[in-house]
Formats: sequence, structure tokens, C-alpha cells
Amino acid sequence: MSVEISARPEASVWRRIGTFMKRALLMELAIYASIGRFIARRPAVPRGAVGFSFHKPVMTILMIFIVLSAVEIPIFDLIVHRWPAVRITLLVLGIWGLTWMFGLLCAYLMRPHTVGPDGIRVRGGLEIDIALSWDDIASVARNLRVDEPKSPKIVDTDASRTLMLRMTDETNLEIELEGPTLLKLPGHGKAGGEQSVTALRIWVDDPVAFMDEVRKYI
Repeated sequence: MSVEISARPEASVWRRIGTFMKRALLMELAIYASIGRFIARRPAVPRGAVGFSFHKPVMTILMIFIVLSAVEIPIFDLIVHRWPAVRITLLVLGIWGLTWMFGLLCAYLMRPHTVGPDGIRVRGGLEIDIALSWDDIASVARNLRVDEPKSPKIVDTDASRTLMLRMTDETNLEIELEGPTLLKLPGHGKAGGEQSVTALRIWVDDPVAFMDEVRKYI
């Protein structure tokens, strides 16, 4: 009995490491897939649906990081050019970092929210991709809300449980669901894994056009 109990913490640690490594690999693959879509000019929009961007609030920040990542490569190369091993290592890391930041930008550009015959598809970053059918959706409404920094991703009240997909702490659309709906979210813990929610709040760069498209179906 004591052997079994002592083994459990170790098994849990390895399981978490495995989950983290798998998630990191999937994110890495998503980076290159997004770059591929950008080069091919093929955004992830289902047939018959319309895409709606949500990247404008973070575009300036992403561009600054991309420029800084590009500038620091030759600077560090100049500093460590006397030590080939260090130089090559920093060069590889610098190129990888620049590629990652560009891929993240491509993910925002190539994975928009969509509205179509099958329902609404909600995206976020590299991992979030939530498909909601029209049968799942009770209503969609414009509702601007600005939350405090580091507010929880899932907000519970007596009557609802809302998933908040903020951009720079803001959301401007609220999607009410017909009832508690099970969603699979990245990560684990209180805001990851399988979560039952009754509503979602998201940011859309053009909420007016988004609502015009939604009205074609509900």
C-alpha cells in the first residue's frame, strides 16, 4: 500500500510533463501551419462562412516584438562573433524566436472568428477553436465590457457561467447559449480542460458586420 501511494505523486508529475510537452508541440505545429496559410493566402474559414478579425488591439504590440526580435539578431551576433558556439546557439534561438512571433501574427490573421451556415466558430491565439452550432446559441448581442487586468477567464454568477476571451481586457460581443454547454479549452485547472459554460464574451474588430451576418441565421 505504501509503495502505491508514494508512486502516485511521481506519476502525476510525469503526466503533467507529458501534457505540457504535447501542448508545446501542438503550438509549435500551429505556428508553422499558420505561416503556411499566410503564404498560401488560405485563412481557416469554413466553406460558406465569413471571417471576422479580432487582432487589431494587439497588432501594434505584435509588430513591436517582431521588429525587436529581428533587430536583436545582428546585434547579439556582433557581440558574440568571437565565440562560434555561442554565436551559432544565439543565432538559432534568435531565428526561432522571430519565426515564432511571426507565426503568432499569422495565427491571428489566418484564424478569425467565423459566422456561417453551421454556426459561429470562436478562435483565440494558437489553441482556442470553439465550434458553436445555431442550436447551441440562444442570442448574440453587442455589449462592450472592459475588465480589470488579470481578471479570471471564467466568471461565475448565480445565473450564468461565462467564458471571457478578452483582447487587451476588452470584449464587445456576448453569445448566450441555450443551456450549459461543455467546451474543451487548452490547459488544465479552473480555466482549462472541459468546462461547462452558459455564455461566451469575445472581441471582434467589426462587431457591426459580425451582427449583420449573424442576423442571416437567427
